[in-house]
Amino acid sequence: MPVLDLRSRQANKENQFVAALTDSPEATQLQVVKALYGKATAANVRALQKLQSRVRTKLLNQLYFLDHSDSRHLVSRRYELECLDLLHKVSILYAEREYKMSERLLQRCLRLAETGEFTQYAVQCARMLRNLYAEQRQVIPYKKVVKVLLRAQQVLAWEDEAEQLYTDTQLALSGTVAARRTVLPLLPDRIAHLEALHRKARSFTTYSATYRVRLAFEELQGNYQEIIRVTAAASRRLRDGKLNARRFDIRFNHFMSIYAYLRSRQPVQGLRLAEEYSRDFHPSSSNWFYFQEHHVLLALHAEQYERAQQLMSLITKNPAYLIQREAALQRWDLYKAYIEFVLPPQRLTTARQRQMAQWVLQLPEYSRDKRGHNVAILVLQLLYFLRERNLEAVLMRLERLRKYQQRHLHEPATLRSRLFLRLLQVIVEKNFDAPKAAERGKTLFQQLRDTPPPGEAFAEVEIIPYEQLWNLVLGLLREGAPVANELGS
Repeated sequence: MPVLDLRSRQANKENQFVAALTDSPEATQLQVVKALYGKATAANVRALQKLQSRVRTKLLNQLYFLDHSDSRHLVSRRYELECLDLLHKVSILYAEREYKMSERLLQRCLRLAETGEFTQYAVQCARMLRNLYAEQRQVIPYKKVVKVLLRAQQVLAWEDEAEQLYTDTQLALSGTVAARRTVLPLLPDRIAHLEALHRKARSFTTYSATYRVRLAFEELQGNYQEIIRVTAAASRRLRDGKLNARRFDIRFNHFMSIYAYLRSRQPVQGLRLAEEYSRDFHPSSSNWFYFQEHHVLLALHAEQYERAQQLMSLITKNPAYLIQREAALQRWDLYKAYIEFVLPPQRLTTARQRQMAQWVLQLPEYSRDKRGHNVAILVLQLLYFLRERNLEAVLMRLERLRKYQQRHLHEPATLRSRLFLRLLQVIVEKNFDAPKAAERGKTLFQQLRDTPPPGEAFAEVEIIPYEQLWNLVLGLLREGAPVANELGS
């Protein structure tokens, strides 16, 4: 009975701990200690640490019961875990000298590994079968499985080489803009090397590494039409059974496709596909948020602002929304602010308008953490003050944009941003007269329209295309030019 009482008290305390974290996920350790034990003594801190360990162990044990059958998750996960489950059971049976059951399970696992092209598990299965047959002195099956093992080991070596090339590339592309520029000229040789490895291995892993590096190369060059062609071809190959359906991540293909439509200025077609593809992403996955980010941008670029607002409402209601990284939450706030700015003012409550105005004013004018969004932040502030007709604040933001251009927008790939910022300077030259600014900016505006978006490595993100923003600026000026002696910034 005392043991049962102890377990009951432990279970009760564990439930209290989970409830405390659920109610206050940002609570510090000392705050949790006080909530559970009353005082933050050293003994109570140690008690909390033991409690955390017990809860963590129980949560980890629940991983065995997760359902991976939902097609909206990574498709290969369920098949890979099936192999791992069989290998785990075989390891125990083999150690207990249960050879017949071990052999049956290993043969089954080998078939699954070969069907799913999980070469590393095929190697493990073949190695264990080789050892089993050697111990049992079964010469004929021993020789057969040795051939299987040698082939799988060779394929695995080629796959390891391909994965090393891919991960080296992926790491370089996740770095600074300078690092991306450095890796760009290396990619043609890497792609050729990967293609040679794939011709030898003919495995899904070598195909996937080649495919993803090729897409990265086209993205860096801004060759989005080629990305559309390549992703569409991959989808057709999957439908025709020419790609391993247990391994090919259709979600990645969907994401790259709509991203290419967004960047190639085909938002209407991209939005249509995004609506269709969204059903293939599970809302609990981080990939869902990445996909929805581009879904929102497509709606904005297609000038379907109410649809963008509907999507934002759906996104912010996702239970996982608040546990995203801080940088991701700040991007969502920026998108939300643009959406609310372009919607009719009557759609927003007065309180929400004040809240948005305060948030806009608190945005930093430049931050390395917001690489790619700095122009968008400064332009949003400018738009806000144009609508408020605050001359001093408008002139201040225009000066900050001019300085930002001088310091950070030197490369040829930043031409679209430079053209748009030059258009904004025109409104000062023409004393905020909308018709005169439109006439003076005609040539620049046409140059802007004729300039394609640059490769991803060098781009400022256009939350709303610069062409639409210029028309929005002219519309604000037609409503009234900014005047002096109003509230400052």
